[in-house]
Amino acid sequence: MNIEERKIIVKVCKMYYYESWTQEKIAEKIGVSRPVISKMLQRARDEGIIEIVINDDDQEISILEKEIEQVFKLKQVLVVPTKDLNKELLSRAVGKAAAQFVLKLIKNGDRIGVSWGNTLYHMVREFPLEKKENVKIIPLVGGTGNHRNEMHSNQIAYELSKKLGGTCDTLYAPAVVETAELKDQICLLPNIAQVLREGEQIDLALVGIGNPFSLSTMERSGYLNEQLMTELKELDIVADINSRFIKQDGSVSRHPINHRVIGLSLDHLQQINTVVGMAFGLHKIDCIMAALSGQFINMLITDEATARTIIEYHKKKPFGTD
Repeated sequence: MNIEERKIIVKVCKMYYYESWTQEKIAEKIGVSRPVISKMLQRARDEGIIEIVINDDDQEISILEKEIEQVFKLKQVLVVPTKDLNKELLSRAVGKAAAQFVLKLIKNGDRIGVSWGNTLYHMVREFPLEKKENVKIIPLVGGTGNHRNEMHSNQIAYELSKKLGGTCDTLYAPAVVETAELKDQICLLPNIAQVLREGEQIDLALVGIGNPFSLSTMERSGYLNEQLMTELKELDIVADINSRFIKQDGSVSRHPINHRVIGLSLDHLQQINTVVGMAFGLHKIDCIMAALSGQFINMLITDEATARTIIEYHKKKPFGTD
């Protein structure tokens, strides 16, 4: 290929790839037939004048999802691409992706249990209006008070039922009460007992995975104070699911607060066929790992940065090792 031939081929490539000209239009401009232009473009590829690179982020995300599924033996994982998103856009992106993911899981006649927290709030906020027949939403943990009501399980259940055209129960009780004896008394009340029984019969559970020490929904709702958080740290507690606290190794803590929670127990949660755990942000790494270690969830929704860190964490300390 001489210099003049190369110049013409480069010119054709720029018109075709940079300026989006059709081969017919280039042929007319250059004064040759369209097959000649086609041959020039092919020669440019053969000679290395042009290189075609496909940036397939979806492929990378899909590989990451499959890797997490295999490593932690999960049914399904959703990793939300979140590069270069600020905090507000990140929350919306995760919420919208989670809503579409969950929508595909819901079938007519399903009983769906919901816990509470930031991720579930954003999921319901982004949830589309998509009517399902005979669907019922059940709150899995109590939640009363005036602070951040939109994140409470009762409100999440109500908003999700509206989006799905279904019905919902209400658990008229706090998430945590003062004593285990009071909790037992409240759980015997007919309306409370009925909702708790329904929670044990759900087809699908949607639960947040909380960090008690960073951006904690329970702390902001007034259920945790400094003294209690100090006690939890001393016991190697790193996460809460359905307002029950779990340790780094996934075991359920024996701290008395776990006996004062009004809601579905973690033992019952493990018996549900499909449990979707939702958490995003690097402050949730230990929380997610603990939830996976305890096998409290069998599906996971998280963001890309968190997912990649989970895999790095696993490579340093393989899942299932002490």
